[in-house]
Amino acid sequence: MPSCRTPADAIYDVMRVVLDTDVVVAGVLSPSGASRQLLIAAANRRFELLVSVPLMLEWEAVLKRAETLQAAKGGLEDMDILLDQLADAGVAVDLHFLWRPRSKDPDDDMVLETAINGRADVIATFNVRHLAAAALYFGVAVERPASLLRRL
Repeated sequence: MPSCRTPADAIYDVMRVVLDTDVVVAGVLSPSGASRQLLIAAANRRFELLVSVPLMLEWEAVLKRAETLQAAKGGLEDMDILLDQLADAGVAVDLHFLWRPRSKDPDDDMVLETAINGRADVIATFNVRHLAAAALYFGVAVERPASLLRRL
């Protein structure tokens, strides 16, 4: 992730967003959905995409699963290009504090930790039920992709 911007490079008057893995995958699989539009908006820097090493590794692992590649009708190189674009557009978040367990689903803790350590305004996810209470405790909103897209 060396190409990521740092928080010092960030413009703090724009929305700071963490994309849950389910949103990234949906963006790859659905060319006309809100998740795809969020990926495009992130690449165009319409908001600050917050990324951490664990989150990027999760995205990579899920995007490169055989079933994801087959459903996306893409290959490993396509996923590498997407991941490189997201890393380039992203603001690198160092995880100084780990807040585990906080979410109802332990797999969501890395998303929450990225949001907390990166001072996110919102987490975009389809998994609102598992993340909302924990995120609210830290003052981070949780929204579905379509809702967030309307606010951008």
